[in-house]
Amino acid sequence: MRNFINKDTRLFMYDFTVCIVTYNTPKSDLEKIIKCFQSINLNFKLWISDNSEKDELKNFFENIGDARIEYIFNNSNKGFGAGHNVIINKLINNSEISEFHLIINADIYFEKNVIEKIIEYMRNHNEIGQIGPKIRDFRRKFSYTCRLFPTPVNLIFRRFLPFKNIVEKMNYDYEMKWANFDDIMEVPILSGCFIFLRVSVLKKIGGFDEQYFMYMEDYDLCRRIGEKYKVIYYPKVEIFHEHEKASYKSKKLMILHMKSAIKYFNKWGWFFDKKRKIKNRECMDKYKCN
Repeated sequence: MRNFINKDTRLFMYDFTVCIVTYNTPKSDLEKIIKCFQSINLNFKLWISDNSEKDELKNFFENIGDARIEYIFNNSNKGFGAGHNVIINKLINNSEISEFHLIINADIYFEKNVIEKIIEYMRNHNEIGQIGPKIRDFRRKFSYTCRLFPTPVNLIFRRFLPFKNIVEKMNYDYEMKWANFDDIMEVPILSGCFIFLRVSVLKKIGGFDEQYFMYMEDYDLCRRIGEKYKVIYYPKVEIFHEHEKASYKSKKLMILHMKSAIKYFNKWGWFFDKKRKIKNRECMDKYKCN
């Protein structure tokens, strides 16, 4: 018998749900992140949405034997967003009922009380649709993960510019390096490695746009959320991300990134994007320290 949480006259099966999309993901990454969730004293469910060619992870999760974790083999790879939408659609259609939903990468780990503090803050601030924590890399070095809405120069042309000082200046503004990252901020874009949302928001705006196979689907989702709700950077908690910028090292992934960027600008506007200009200016005026 599942426990229900009664809050504001609504019934929730879970405090929060989680989805990790995998594609030939190392078991060592999964072991680490699963231990993080198993230490949480909240009612939750975690789905593994596997886009791999073979269901080699099935036995791995069966051996874990945790009823809160469900493995789903998709039998195809239709993309990162599509893998997450398998679960998001369950929440939108009320086949699973949760107050919050977390979209998280497998190569993340965090310490105790991170999720609990995020949920407490969101419950006290109903205007927030999406929230993201402070992020450090595997060396525990701070990562600049908030972004302004990108321009074509930020995402496409800077890769090919030969002048390092020009690229660094563009990154300085785009990555909001002028802000105080110890402050809570309302920002245009948060990192896609940890997307914490209200399920009620997903029901209103929908899940990922599946035209993006990989890359930019998180920017697109964040932008749609920000049109109706606050998108908040919350540095009172932090997580650790053991990632590298794969698309800068792999030609195949770079091409995927470029294709997704083109789709993004086709949807939102290339050089004439009034909402981008207004939102970025508001953010800079409010948070720029120098």
